[in-house]
Amino acid sequence: MQAETNHLNILVGQSGGPTAVINSSLYGILKARTIYPVITGIFGMINGIEGYLKGQKVDLSLLSREDQELLKTTPGAYLGSCRYKMPEDPNADVYTEIFERLKEDKIDIVLYIGGNDSMDTVAKLASCALRIGSPIRLIGIPKTIDNDLCDTDHTPGYGSAAKFVAMNVRQIVMDAEVYQTKAVTIVEIMGRNAGWLTAAAKAARKYPGDNPALIYLPEVDFYIDNMLDEVRELLKHKNAVVICISEGIHDANGTLVCELGGSSAKDVFGHKLLAGAGKVLENTIRQELGVKVRSVELNVTQRASAFEASFTDVTEAVACGVKGVEFAMEGNSGLMVTMHRTNEKLLYSIDYRGTKVSNVSNEVRSFPVEWITRDGTDISEAFLSYLIPLIQGESYPPMENGLPRFLYRKQSI
Repeated sequence: MQAETNHLNILVGQSGGPTAVINSSLYGILKARTIYPVITGIFGMINGIEGYLKGQKVDLSLLSREDQELLKTTPGAYLGSCRYKMPEDPNADVYTEIFERLKEDKIDIVLYIGGNDSMDTVAKLASCALRIGSPIRLIGIPKTIDNDLCDTDHTPGYGSAAKFVAMNVRQIVMDAEVYQTKAVTIVEIMGRNAGWLTAAAKAARKYPGDNPALIYLPEVDFYIDNMLDEVRELLKHKNAVVICISEGIHDANGTLVCELGGSSAKDVFGHKLLAGAGKVLENTIRQELGVKVRSVELNVTQRASAFEASFTDVTEAVACGVKGVEFAMEGNSGLMVTMHRTNEKLLYSIDYRGTKVSNVSNEVRSFPVEWITRDGTDISEAFLSYLIPLIQGESYPPMENGLPRFLYRKQSI
């Protein structure tokens, strides 16, 4: 039942790594205002909870209808993002500061769009609200290209990033196969602990036996010697061998391949900063096999491209934003919006539900091992049945002078 009040104010933040559709969820929240006239104000945190602590916010009601529509085809995070870890101590001063500021700003609902670590923020704030008796409702809106949030079929952002990976790996393969010279190309794809995004390279194949010939995910222990044996065998009957790897591949001891190149830095959440696995393997293959090798790190382009965005992904991201507002309007708090397939064997459709955010925060949903084949070097056809509906349709940004027109806030200098 909708809370009985004459007006409500919503505060929304974006956190963690951006996606091609994180702004679509923001659009969905703004769209919900037309469904619930009782909402009088929607404000945005600038740079997430970290910026809000500094008093940085913007009135989103000032966005024109045209600007709101542009959100759906604008990559990055319109409100800016952050990677801010809330203290484990529930009595830390920062919690008092946040809720005093929320009260001062007359905020009734807080919606936070993010992934695993962002849901940790929502969980801690919801717990604090319950402990101090605050009526403020806190809801998490899922977002991550990694597709590793629990209790949901998939996450907004994954479909578009997966489409980007499949499309660009296919183009890399087309380029790699033009020469008769024996050569190996390594494509490094994002994925710290879960290989969902790298698995999308499976869709790049045009026929059975096509490149990419090898696909390695973090869910299976990786051994360089085994990979070298695989490549040697492939080069006997292929001029070009394309290998796709997750940035987080590691051996049985947990040693990351990228660490072999000297990487050891960590972020504020204690996660190792991953990059360079492809370069390590490039140098190893060149030294051991004596063939031409190059490595390609897709890096942030996987999450920053609006041109490869999936229309399905955009539509679902908008729906998640709307559903988040609906949950809060019904009086819920401490929930994250989730997506569940219905009638999967007949027609792809999604049912939007909710789960306790504590079920999601700091947890990782791994890629199913039953979809990993050929001793950890390939992906099964069953995965494609899961993936293909998520990458359907296009959502191109409007163009101006040959370039995309995005909605952006002018950054202060």
